[in-house]
Parts: sequence; structure tokens; C-alpha cells
Amino acid sequence: MRIVIAGGHGQIARRLERLLTDRGDRPAGIIRRPGQADDLVAAGAEPLLLDLETAAAAELAPLLDGADAVVFAAGAGPGSGAARKLTVDRDAAVLLADAAVLAGVRRYLLVSSMGADARARYPSDEVFETYLRAKGAAEDAVRARGALDWTVLRPGRLTDGPGTGRVRLAASVPRGSVDRQDVAAVLAALLHEPGTAGQTLELVGGDATVAEAVAAAGGHT
Repeated sequence: MRIVIAGGHGQIARRLERLLTDRGDRPAGIIRRPGQADDLVAAGAEPLLLDLETAAAAELAPLLDGADAVVFAAGAGPGSGAARKLTVDRDAAVLLADAAVLAGVRRYLLVSSMGADARARYPSDEVFETYLRAKGAAEDAVRARGALDWTVLRPGRLTDGPGTGRVRLAASVPRGSVDRQDVAAVLAALLHEPGTAGQTLELVGGDATVAEAVAAAGGHT
């Protein structure tokens, strides 16, 4: 499979690129800065240079030519203000959806967040509230595009451990944390599980193997 990942230099994306390469897939990562290209090549991914905050869907669509799936793993990141939560976490996700439709790519995986809601209220932290609203609006926009076989993945609090290979994945799970390595492993498995299309799935650490959790989510017991 050729899989194009938006936010190709991100922490989850680079882990995913390595997993896909090891599996024999052909990952490509969209990056903003040429200096990031070597890290992608080292992970086995093809670097694609484009600024998702300024590009139009017609500019992005050619980069998706021949792709079997796209993954939105971009994020404004910690320390960014409310404005970039909107331009990256919301607008860039919608841009990728529009470009996928133009390019005829049906499979779309959106990395979102537990608590995402376009109407979220978080009075104690305006930036975090904007983040949750941006993620929620991105989810709503992707779900509204009938030409996409979308899956929304909502991880819990992200940690940087080596990954346990064991997770809890369902439409609703108790709040918790999950290693970025396990998020990447679940994304890699979801790409090969079409039965999860049309689902919004929450993800935390758990007892099931990644393969078991994704198979169950896809309707296989």
C-alpha cells in the first residue's frame, strides 16, 4: 500500500512510517521544511514538501496520486497558540480530506483526541478548549464527506514509552494514557482493516493485543 501521512515528521508519524516500511508498505510523509526530509528517508518514507497551512486542495491532491490511504497525524503541538490549533488541527485535516476526494483516495484515518468536540467547553484553558474544538470540527468535516471511508482514532494522553503492544480500543473507553508507539501500531493495523471504516474509536493502554483490538473493532471475533 502507498500511504501518505500528513504531519510526516511528527512523533506518531515517524513511528508509523517505520512500521509501514517494515511491513512492506510504501509510506510518504508531508513535511513543511526541507531539513526534515532526511529523518523521513531514515524511517523508509518518501518526503513530500508542502505547507498544509497555506496550500490549496488542488495543490495537495497530486501528492496523493496513487495512494491507497491517507493519515492525518499533523498537529500544532504543545506551546502553539489557539490560532494554529485552528489552521493545523482543524483546517489542515479538512484540506487533506478535500484533496483525498479530488485524488480519488477513499481511505482516511484521522488522529484526533479523546474529548474532541466542536462545542467543547474548557474555561480554565482557552487554548486547550480551542484544540478540542478544532479536533471536533475536523472530525465533523471528515465524517460529512461521503466519498471517504474514514476512521477517527481518539487516543488518550500520549506518552513516550516503548509501547506495550496491548491496548483498549472501542467507541468509548475510560480515560487513560497510551504510548505513541502503540498509537502508531494501531494506525498501521487500521489501514489493513476496512471493517473499521465509519467508526470513531477511542484508544488507551489495555490488555488486548493490537491485532486483537483492531480485529474486534472491525467486526472479527
